[in-house]
Amino acid sequence: MKMTYTIEQLKDYLKRHDIKPSTIRIKVLEYLLNNRIHPTADDIYQYLIGEIPTLSKTSVYNTLELFMEKGVVNALSLKEKELRYDINTYFHGHLKCEICGNVYDFPVSEEIINVEELKGFVIRNVDINVYGICKKCNEKNKEV
Repeated sequence: MKMTYTIEQLKDYLKRHDIKPSTIRIKVLEYLLNNRIHPTADDIYQYLIGEIPTLSKTSVYNTLELFMEKGVVNALSLKEKELRYDINTYFHGHLKCEICGNVYDFPVSEEIINVEELKGFVIRNVDINVYGICKKCNEKNKEV
């Protein structure tokens, strides 16, 4: 479901994350908020080039790098050459469908890392990625 955000809401979001708003940053943020599909930088670039003809891929990469530094997005590797970006920065897991390639979020309890074997360790990052077949593709396979 696409939500409509005003320019002011997008600017405020960036400012709350200590990011100076610019046209490119606002457009990338708006795309991420409205397209929670774990896009690549190229996905974002291909979408925005129609709105911003002077846009460069470097600008998109630099914006995403800044967003990662400021905690606006997380990067996902998911056994791919190109990173994907996730605007949902809360603790959760991902399932990547081996057929359609879509990535789905699913809830995970933070208790998963609170185990005796990890006592005394400093955990900086947790990635929970599952690979399989999504419901939609599984249903299609049953029809064949």
